[in-house]
Parts: sequence; structure tokens; C-alpha cells
Amino acid sequence: MRESAPRYRTLRLCSAGGGFEALPESARRLDLAAVRRRLEEEGRSVIDARVMLIVVGTPEVTISAAGRVLIKTPDRSLAEQAFAGLLPLLS
Repeated sequence: MRESAPRYRTLRLCSAGGGFEALPESARRLDLAAVRRRLEEEGRSVIDARVMLIVVGTPEVTISAAGRVLIKTPDRSLAEQAFAGLLPLLS
């Protein structure tokens, strides 16, 4: 049975201002292989860098094994939309 999606803090602007990040509320390791399969089943192009997944597209998104999500856009609404589409796939 699939775990529920992790709970995340609100998206915040990264210190360099080039993107937004979401951090899980509690420590949790993501099964990156399973997340990759779900992303690919949704038709998303994914680069597997072993310790993180890079979801190719606009915006580009990096997902770490620790659950940190980096959305590479300074546009908050685009970042929120991208994150909302990914969240159900992160369980």
C-alpha cells in the first residue's frame, strides 16, 4: 500500500531568489525509484541523478531523497502550480 504524500511547509523563495523550495515537515526518505516511475507514468521526463530526480520541463524541478523539492522559477504562481501537480506523486 502506498504511503500518503508527505506534508510540506509552505513554498518559500530560495536565498538566491531564482526559485522556490518546499521542505517536508518531518524527516522522511523518499523512494526515488518509485517516485520516478510515477512521474514517468504521468508522461514527465525525468533525469535520475541517483541522489535526486530532476524533472525536466518548465519549470525544472529537483526532488531530493530527503524530500526537499526545488522549483526553478522566480514566479510564485508557476512554482505553486508545479508543486501541486507533483505532491500526489511524492508518496
